[in-house]
Amino acid sequence: MKIRPLRDRVVVRRKEEEQTSSGGIVLPGSAKEKPNQGEVIAVGDGAILENGDVRPVALSVGDNVIFGQYSGNAVKVDGEELIILSESEIYGVVE
Repeated sequence: MKIRPLRDRVVVRRKEEEQTSSGGIVLPGSAKEKPNQGEVIAVGDGAILENGDVRPVALSVGDNVIFGQYSGNAVKVDGEELIILSESEIYGVVE
């Protein structure tokens, strides 16, 4: 199943990373805070302005973005957890 965001929304896949503690224990992604970075996998058409024009989203598929820790809504698609964010909830693009 594919997901297509509407208007100025973006679908992001979180970057899950395993981390090693100072004692050498490998911490899986579920044992720590969720990262606030991810890869854009789908982009909506853009926001509709008051005059009816569409302002395109300033992101594209494949961009690595930074967003707030509690931003967006988590959804599961084909067993994979994705986040749907508004363009305004994304702080920047990692280049």
